[in-house]
Amino acid sequence: MSSPAITTMIKMMESLPERVQDQVVEHLREYLADLRDELRWDRAFQDTQTQLMAAARRAKQEKAQGQARPLDTNQL
Repeated sequence: MSSPAITTMIKMMESLPERVQDQVVEHLREYLADLRDELRWDRAFQDTQTQLMAAARRAKQEKAQGQARPLDTNQL
């Protein structure tokens, strides 16, 4: 079942030469792949948001208690 927007897009594409239709389809595939990647990143970030906030609170607390020390990049 297509939405009205999909139906409109199909009608617009049907008016194009087949070579151009193929180009549009390839661009849409790439665009949709990028959107899927962004959605996966958004979900992954949302899933870890609570843990990130807890880690930030612990870091602030450790710094306030004098338990934090500067990062030594030579030890990385």
